[in-house]
Amino acid sequence: MLRIGLTGGIAAGKTVVSRRLAALGAVVIDHDQLARDAVAPGSVGLERIAEAFGPGVIASDGSLDRPALGVRVFADDDARRALERIVHPEVRRLAAEREAAAAARDARAVVVHDIPLLVETGQADHFGLLVVVDAPVEVRITRLVSQRGLDEPAARARVAAQAPDDERLSVADVVLDGSGSREALEAQVDVLWERVAAEADAEASPAS
Repeated sequence: MLRIGLTGGIAAGKTVVSRRLAALGAVVIDHDQLARDAVAPGSVGLERIAEAFGPGVIASDGSLDRPALGVRVFADDDARRALERIVHPEVRRLAAEREAAAAARDARAVVVHDIPLLVETGQADHFGLLVVVDAPVEVRITRLVSQRGLDEPAARARVAAQAPDDERLSVADVVLDGSGSREALEAQVDVLWERVAAEADAEASPAS
């Protein structure tokens, strides 16, 4: 099994890369989705959030009231850290379960952990290969405005909230250029796939 960490700045093209890798045969573990699963109704994570922050952060249908929780944590560093101590271990547990299941199904599996804040959360050294999707800030701002409906100040704030580009690039094993078209980025992924699939095969093959 080959473990890959995938990250990139917001609107750089990471989703295109993730979907292409999945189409080519990778097992993609979406940590954003795991973060939602970790606090789904009936989960241990949601129960612990209710214990820590009170019933006011639980909606009438039993789901997490994200706006209410946001009010509590975004202006309070201690509250934010308390939330992270609940959610992050659950996400890691769910990711480990999915990775173990992939390895059990196929010793040659290529497992891609799609983690938007991989660098910010100190996971850069957790993978055999770290792939960063990069695009200039102004390209990303334009995409956030034109494709996601943000105004320019909000788009710039989203970009500024993440790690600087050079911090991501400094830990990258592979950098994919997301500044161009979807097709151009997918072509880069195809080249990368040939390499990683061969490496996964080599790791799984018994020594001669």
